[in-house]
Amino acid sequence: MANTKGSDLLVDVLVDWGVQNVYGLPGDSIDTTVDALRRQQKKIKFTQVRHEEVAALAAAAEAKYTGKLGVCLSIGGPGAIHLLNGLYDAKMDHVPVLALLGQVTSASLNEGYFQEVNTAKLFDDVAVFNRTISAVDNLPEVVDEAVRSAYENKGVAVLTIPDDIPEQKMQGEYKSSARAFALATPEVAKQQVEQAAQLLKAAQKPIVLLGVGAKQAGSQIREFVEKNNLPFIETLPAKGTIADDHPNSLGQVGKLGTKPAYEAMHNADLLLLLGTNYPYLPYLPAKGQAKCIQVDLKAENLGKRYGVDVAIQGDTAKVIAALNAQGSLHADKNFLAACQKSMSNWNKWMAGKRKLNTAPASPESMVAYIDETAPDDIVYSIDVGTSTSWAARFLHVKESQKFAISSWLGTMGCGLPGAIAGQLAYPKRRVLTLNGDGAFAMVMQDFVTAVKYKLPIICIVINNQKLAFIEYEQQSAGQLNYQIDLADVDYAKFAEACGGVGITVKSNDEFKAALDQAYTIKDKPILINAYVKDDAPLPGKIVMDEAKGYMKFGQGYLENYWKIPELPPLKDILRQFF
Repeated sequence: MANTKGSDLLVDVLVDWGVQNVYGLPGDSIDTTVDALRRQQKKIKFTQVRHEEVAALAAAAEAKYTGKLGVCLSIGGPGAIHLLNGLYDAKMDHVPVLALLGQVTSASLNEGYFQEVNTAKLFDDVAVFNRTISAVDNLPEVVDEAVRSAYENKGVAVLTIPDDIPEQKMQGEYKSSARAFALATPEVAKQQVEQAAQLLKAAQKPIVLLGVGAKQAGSQIREFVEKNNLPFIETLPAKGTIADDHPNSLGQVGKLGTKPAYEAMHNADLLLLLGTNYPYLPYLPAKGQAKCIQVDLKAENLGKRYGVDVAIQGDTAKVIAALNAQGSLHADKNFLAACQKSMSNWNKWMAGKRKLNTAPASPESMVAYIDETAPDDIVYSIDVGTSTSWAARFLHVKESQKFAISSWLGTMGCGLPGAIAGQLAYPKRRVLTLNGDGAFAMVMQDFVTAVKYKLPIICIVINNQKLAFIEYEQQSAGQLNYQIDLADVDYAKFAEACGGVGITVKSNDEFKAALDQAYTIKDKPILINAYVKDDAPLPGKIVMDEAKGYMKFGQGYLENYWKIPELPPLKDILRQFF
């Protein structure tokens, strides 16, 4: 019986589970595992990044796009610490990720050796599975268990591996559980489906809110909302579950959402929460206003945000299929018609924003042009900040397109790593990432990673030389702006220095020409450094606390600087307040 290195068996397990990319940096305490990846590079790709945070964010993004396990690795100590931000993104967005951590050799453990960190303790909060390998005999078995746990719990599995253990040999082969593994979902209770049907029949103003748990049920839900004349809203990470231009769509709700969505929520008498644990209670119907049907795979989410009348633990696709089997349950079109009229008015207003032609460029019109010219199978990776706001409002994502953000952690710098992962996962599709200058600067070193692997991602930097989203947050809280300005960087020259294509634009016409040019380049990344107006992405509906905050900010500004602050146009403020 042959002896096989533990590191090779580890990689065999990853290959069995269909892992195609491992993101990370080699280093002394993980080099034995990296050497095994070298030996099997025809089966699994090792993508070298320039910062471990990018490795973890890319692994999380790959899991969001594909639903499959994302994998990252690093040395112990400083490299492992760098992984944490991306791993928390995976944890909070509930996607399966495996982190392989190096560690000092077994003989040096617990001696305060160079770069030794207590990774078991460090990763305790972020991980659903957290083990330190102590012997080669169980290395492949524990790797296999870690992958199963990441899938089952939709979270992060962490393995700490002293570097001498994978070098050791063990007899025989290990047969992973990959081929036999399947996640079961609870069966749909007929009584609960009937209760939900009765509530829907009795409702006059029902509204549907879709979350990421509904992403795999898009076609069934589309049939459901059409058959029952239901307006629907999608949480931002669920954008594109049903196409944004569907006639029943009210866009998103919340600070980044639409005014029609806000108004519909506050008039609804039945709320259907499908695969979402939406946390922003002020944007849901008032307490006691509406009946509620909630469907979620996690029982702990049922009734967590809103008082629920029918709580169904189950797969959204199965539940909606069972409701669809009952035919039309809600024939009344009055509420839908009112919502559609309100949405029509909103879209007419947004149409004017989409046509802005200014210098510096208007971000609304820029993102609208991205929307208008995007291929039907484009992959979007959206960073955190005003770029999120513009994407939410002006990208009409289709069911055939991919869309990913850092939704619960909201970490700046997620856009570029997500684009790298998206291009590797879908090499034949175009990938576009939208970033603010503040967010992009956090991970910009890995633009050269895209150059190295000839990834033709289109990277757009919305450059206003400030932390613009923080600017508006401070103002809406009644605070004077402080330390939000950023020193300018010539990002186009930076892109060229990395070996990519860099284009600077200072008007909407120049942006359109640059984006058209970007789509013709297919062998290297393209960065468009777009200087933009400081346009405020006002909430779809300005609530009273925000209005009071803006008034307080204006008063404080006048008292401190003896002039009236520059604010969004009054007509925009009034339209979104009243």
